[in-house]
Amino acid sequence: AVQTQAKIGDSLAEFLAEATPDTKLRQLLMSMSEAIRTIAFKVRTASCAGTACVNSFGDEQLAVDMLADKLLFEALRYSHVCKYACSEEVPEPVDVGGEGFCVAFDPLDGSSIVDTNFAVGTIFGVWPGDKLKDITGREQAAAGMGIYGPRTVFCLAVAGCPGCHEFLLMDDGKWVHVKETTEIGEGKLFAPGNLRATFDNPAYERLISHYLGEKYTLRYTGGMVPDVFQIIVKEKGVFTNVTSPSTKAKLRILFEVAPLTLMVEQPGGASSCDGLCKSALDVPILGYDQRTQVCFGSIGEVTRFEEYLYGE
Repeated sequence: AVQTQAKIGDSLAEFLAEATPDTKLRQLLMSMSEAIRTIAFKVRTASCAGTACVNSFGDEQLAVDMLADKLLFEALRYSHVCKYACSEEVPEPVDVGGEGFCVAFDPLDGSSIVDTNFAVGTIFGVWPGDKLKDITGREQAAAGMGIYGPRTVFCLAVAGCPGCHEFLLMDDGKWVHVKETTEIGEGKLFAPGNLRATFDNPAYERLISHYLGEKYTLRYTGGMVPDVFQIIVKEKGVFTNVTSPSTKAKLRILFEVAPLTLMVEQPGGASSCDGLCKSALDVPILGYDQRTQVCFGSIGEVTRFEEYLYGE
C-alpha cells in the first residue's frame, strides 16, 4: 500500500500524485472531477416544473439526470483511459475508445428530489481492465461520489491509499482537500431505507424498534448519496435498505452498492450485502442490472444488523 501524505489544503491533482503512481488512474479521476463540477452547475441552475428538472445541453433541453449521463460519457471519452463506460440509465457497457479502466456510474442518484433542494449526487466505481461483469467490488481501483448540496463535494477512495477523502469545490472552480476519514466508530445515527418493508419483514421491524428504543437520531433524506455520505463525514451511524415479501431490491450493486462500499470500508466501516452476511465487495457481480439489499455503517452496527435480520 502507498503510505500517502494526504495534506489538508492540497488540490485534487496534488493529492492524486501522492495517492497513486498510476498516471492513467489520475487522469481518469481528474476527468470525473471535471464532469462532477459541470453537473453541480447544471443541477444548481436547473428549471424544475411538475415532475421534471431540466437544463440545456448544447441546443437541447434535457432532464438533469440524462444531462449528467451525457456529461459523464463525454468526460470518459475525452479521458482516453477508459475502455467501457456503463450507466445506470442504460445498463449496457459502451465502448468509449480508451484503454486502462472501465467505469460504472449512477449519473444523478436522487434526481426525483432535485426540486425539493435535498442533496443529490453522482456515484461511480473504477475497475482495471476491460470488463464490468464477472468481477467483484474488491477489484475496484477507485470509487467516488459527487455530492450536490449546500456544498459541492467530491468524495474519493483510492485502492491502496488509506482512508476516504473529501474535496470541496471552491468559488474559483478548484477542488481542495478538506477532510480525510480514517475511522468510522460507533454512534447512534440511523438512516432506514425502504421502511415500508417493516410491514411484512418482522426482523426489520424489530431492528427499527431497537433504534427507536435506544434513542438513535433519525437522519434520512431518501437520497442514497447523502444518507451514506453522512456515515463517512460524521464517522458513525448506519444505513439500511432491506427487502420483504412485498418489496423488491432496488439498489444496483455495480452502479451504487460496490462503489459506496469501498468508500465506507476503506476508512474502517463495514457492509453486509444480499442477505449473505458478507461484505458487498465480495459479492460476485454477474449482471449489469444485479440488485441487492444492503447495510452500511460501523462494524458494530453492521454486526447488529446481521444478528437482527439473519440471526448471524
